[in-house]
Amino acid sequence: MFEKNYYCLVAGLREYALDSDTKGFDAREIIAEILEEVSSGDAEAVRLLYGYYDCENIIALRAGRSAYNPLGNIPAEELEQELASPKALPKAMAQVLKDYAAMESEETEGVDLSLGFERALLTAYYEECARSKSRFVRQWAEFDRTLRNVTAAAVARSMDRRVDSVTVGKGDVVAQLQRSSAADFGLRGELTYVDAVLAAVNDEQNMIEKEHKIDLIRWEHAGELASSDYFNINAILSYLVKINIVARWSQLDPKRGRAMLDRIMAELDSKELIK
Repeated sequence: MFEKNYYCLVAGLREYALDSDTKGFDAREIIAEILEEVSSGDAEAVRLLYGYYDCENIIALRAGRSAYNPLGNIPAEELEQELASPKALPKAMAQVLKDYAAMESEETEGVDLSLGFERALLTAYYEECARSKSRFVRQWAEFDRTLRNVTAAAVARSMDRRVDSVTVGKGDVVAQLQRSSAADFGLRGELTYVDAVLAAVNDEQNMIEKEHKIDLIRWEHAGELASSDYFNINAILSYLVKINIVARWSQLDPKRGRAMLDRIMAELDSKELIK
């Protein structure tokens, strides 16, 4: 349980000044400053949060794509070496890399090779998050996996593809997505955001608008998970999730990126009043 409060750090987060098109916004710089200020245990939670982007980068590299997300923990110049001989990744994720490298041998350790590399690596990532000491990381990862699974299942259904070919991990929601023929996968009573996700996927033809609506669901949930936290690591992790969204939209749509940043600053201002 994380009990340390970071009053000065949280107060300083608002000091990032951006012009109207978010020029000068540097999410990596914000992350680095936070890592310097938090305890070692809290820093571990921050790095695990960003492990998702390491997965993205490794998947892209292994597939021969040049895409690289700078939010990952592993620098671009070290990624190829990590793929060949994993040392920086958490144990379960590193094991996936090792097992796929040795796929033709019999020396694997329980990784389901039938999943495909991408799904196996992401499954291992979410399993690492489920074991985290950080309450926020555990809850955020479970939400994020579910949101991505619902989105992927809705897209797969619209394209007449098998839902079980796109979902990651196991559990009741995954099972429901794979077996249900209901319009809402029978999840309306279990997931408050399922209608919003399905509307974004099925009704919105503009891809940018679709992504924006889904990111707003992420934004709201990140705030809800830290609604009673003001200066501890949960508040900082919630802030970082939003920074990640701002970083994405500062590239896709600078005007929306700026609007999201302004919203973060307004939320921090309201927390300033709570001592």
